[in-house]
Amino acid sequence: MTQPPAPPVFDPSAAHHQRPKLRPVRGFPAQTPQGQPMLGLADARQISDRIVYCTPAVQFVLPLMDGKRSLDDIVREVARGLTRSVLEQLVAQLDDASLLEGPRFDALLAKVRADFDSTANLPPGSSAAFAEALVQHGVQQQQEPAPASPEEAGERAVTKLRGIFDQWMEAALKDAPVKAFSSLPKAIVTPHLDYPRGWLNYAGAWGRLRGVERPERVIILGTNHFGQSTGVCGCDKGYETPFGVCEADLDLIASVRRRLGADNSARLFENRYDHEREHSIELQIPWIQHVFGTDAGGHYPRVFGALIHDPTVNDGKSYDDKGLDIDSFIEAVRGVLADMTGRTLVVSSADLSHAGPAFGDQQKLAGEAKEAVEFRNKIVQHDREMLNLFGSGKADELIASMSWQQNPTRWCSIGNMVATARITQPTKIELLNYAAAMDPEGFTFVSNASMVMM
Repeated sequence: MTQPPAPPVFDPSAAHHQRPKLRPVRGFPAQTPQGQPMLGLADARQISDRIVYCTPAVQFVLPLMDGKRSLDDIVREVARGLTRSVLEQLVAQLDDASLLEGPRFDALLAKVRADFDSTANLPPGSSAAFAEALVQHGVQQQQEPAPASPEEAGERAVTKLRGIFDQWMEAALKDAPVKAFSSLPKAIVTPHLDYPRGWLNYAGAWGRLRGVERPERVIILGTNHFGQSTGVCGCDKGYETPFGVCEADLDLIASVRRRLGADNSARLFENRYDHEREHSIELQIPWIQHVFGTDAGGHYPRVFGALIHDPTVNDGKSYDDKGLDIDSFIEAVRGVLADMTGRTLVVSSADLSHAGPAFGDQQKLAGEAKEAVEFRNKIVQHDREMLNLFGSGKADELIASMSWQQNPTRWCSIGNMVATARITQPTKIELLNYAAAMDPEGFTFVSNASMVMM
């Protein structure tokens, strides 16, 4: 019989155990097999994939783990029955999961960064997990046998992913008055929500690109959900998905570096590791590959990905004035594209409002109660007003309005939408479709849109 692993051990000689400093964590509700409530703690930066489960009362302890207080200080301040031995065990668990600042986390971070820098392309992430889930679903529903080998599983994942993309595009455009663009647009806006919730607007935008001129390169501007960068964060790598690899556009990247100069170029790529687990760029790659295919040499369009911070904070400068500001990035990319030959498509990978109790709101959104209906309508009205500003070419007014209102519904992609419009300078921005996804209980409401810039 396999013995359970021994619990982590508190080290009284370790300074980071004596005065623990908690790293950024994300808490979420959980429960034991017996139904008792628990609190799950995960790495908000997604550097560690470990999770620590503890009693909900820990929420009173965590804010005191600031690296300044000793364990005895924390015990005295919390009271509530907290003992030194219980706190020591919690510290040991958090450190074991690399959720504390200290040597264990430093070693993990060094390894993650070394792994990142050792490859030319980022490995498959969210897109691969979705494709694998499609295969598992077919097996679980007894629609097909389990794959006999990893190779067969991979082939089946590719087939299923292509199949569902085609189904979604046909469904999204079935009743659309315009089912295809007449030529390659300057840019599109499409969600970065997970595929099952965002498929309608992914498919509505990408489906209209079937048959247009194939771009030589695609620039994807996303949102930095978890990373450390305080400004624009570039990626100097390609991206791998179940369909294969979109290589990095190294010529474009080199030109952007030259335009920015040494200091700003260093700022752009300093926190490139933020791209390791960021989904907002990677989720667009399979659509690029599926819609445009490969050239005569077997290559998909080359790509350059960058994560754009919120320009409503600190006037578009980086949050701490140490990262790359949005205006310098826009000017550099726009200048580079003006000098380059070949067609370029810019993609704004954008979600809009994030509302409901999961994001801090007190009001649930589900049901036909007056309060829920009014809350939903208020969010949709706000989205429509902001989209109208953006669609009218008033990016500056969008930023000003969102800043004045303090972004009340938590749009997460103002930065990449504005950067896309300013880089491409379209003569027309058209809203193709607006949609929102909400869970049955109304805890989460996330809106998104598909748009085109000509």
